[in-house]
Amino acid sequence: MLSVGAAPRIWLCTEPTDLRCSFDGLSVRVKQHLGEDPLGGHWFAFLNRRATQIKVLGFEDGGYWVWSKRLERGQFARLHAVGGGAKRVVCATEFLALLEGVDVEIKKRRKRYKIAA
Repeated sequence: MLSVGAAPRIWLCTEPTDLRCSFDGLSVRVKQHLGEDPLGGHWFAFLNRRATQIKVLGFEDGGYWVWSKRLERGQFARLHAVGGGAKRVVCATEFLALLEGVDVEIKKRRKRYKIAA
């Protein structure tokens, strides 16, 4: 079971990815294509070209982990990056909606109170 509450930030690669690769291939894609550090504790989600499979790469104390889901029918929603980039930050709610097959398009974010760190 995937516990989303533990992820500080979830990055979604908005371009199709060859998901035959695993730990090393996905970590290289994070570094070179997304420009992020795969060891930073964030999660990185990738969809295949047909949007029928998703892989999530993460790093915890001691090593990488990869989580995968393949749909037998239907497709995952294609979320687009703001400004035409290759990545997009998704919140836990958007990520869970993506996994459950719900099309979520946020047109405007409402202000929420946050405690300044």
